[in-house]
Amino acid sequence: MSFTFPLLSRWRQFNALTKPRVIQLIVFCALIGMVLAVPGVPSWPEVQLGLLACVGIWFVAGAAAAFNCLVEKGIDSRMKRTAWRPTAKGELSDRETLLFSTLMCVVGSWILYVWVNPLTMWLTFATFVGYAVVYTVILKPLTPQNIVIGGASGAMPPVLGWAAMAGEVSPEALILFLIIFLWTPPHFWALALYRLEDYRKSGLPMLPVTHGNEFTRLQILLYTFVLLAACLMPFIYRMSGWFYLVCAVILSLGFCGYGWALWRNYSDELARKTFRFSLIHLSLLFAALLIDHYL
Repeated sequence: MSFTFPLLSRWRQFNALTKPRVIQLIVFCALIGMVLAVPGVPSWPEVQLGLLACVGIWFVAGAAAAFNCLVEKGIDSRMKRTAWRPTAKGELSDRETLLFSTLMCVVGSWILYVWVNPLTMWLTFATFVGYAVVYTVILKPLTPQNIVIGGASGAMPPVLGWAAMAGEVSPEALILFLIIFLWTPPHFWALALYRLEDYRKSGLPMLPVTHGNEFTRLQILLYTFVLLAACLMPFIYRMSGWFYLVCAVILSLGFCGYGWALWRNYSDELARKTFRFSLIHLSLLFAALLIDHYL
């Protein structure tokens, strides 16, 4: 028993580096891209291909998250929200974290290249570089627009899923990319509003720190309006039907409503609710796309 518990504790530390909740949303969005890329009910070989793609994407995304934890361990240690991470607490060394990230990236890339297709592997690897290097190392500490520009990496999962099944990147995949790209700023800025002191201590130039609370709230509201228009595009492009349209309008108006309320009368609790609703918005929006695909 004395041998089992240290191993379990170690596994939990490495698993925490992959940011499991974030990875779940990434794989879910990639899975939606896979399903939408296949007309009708997928065959058993297509199901197997999709599962392999999910595993490969999960590994590479986990590698990017671990590398992020390594680079930002000093920042994480100064923020209440992230101070628990194993790298911030010193429970895992830089060498261990780097080796873990490298191994995850190599294994995931190998799975995608050999068992899925080279296009998906290269797109996924580019996403790794975009998030782990371009966003984490360059953009995040440099500009308050870090979330906007870096959001391109976070918006890639449905494109990866589509490429895995179709072997190409079609306009439909780019529409899904656009939705997540526009969703990301209001999602993260709502979090940054009620975590303002954390970000101030971290030294990161997040928008509420550099431009203030009121300006950030206005940006959230404006982005929810643009996002609403983007969420209509699957219906306009005829990749979805009326069921999706109704769900998209309701969910997007709800997000706009939160943005409006936040702009008119701010409170930390309302910012928290806006952040939580943004997660519900994206999850249910993509779930509606999935259901509509089979109606």
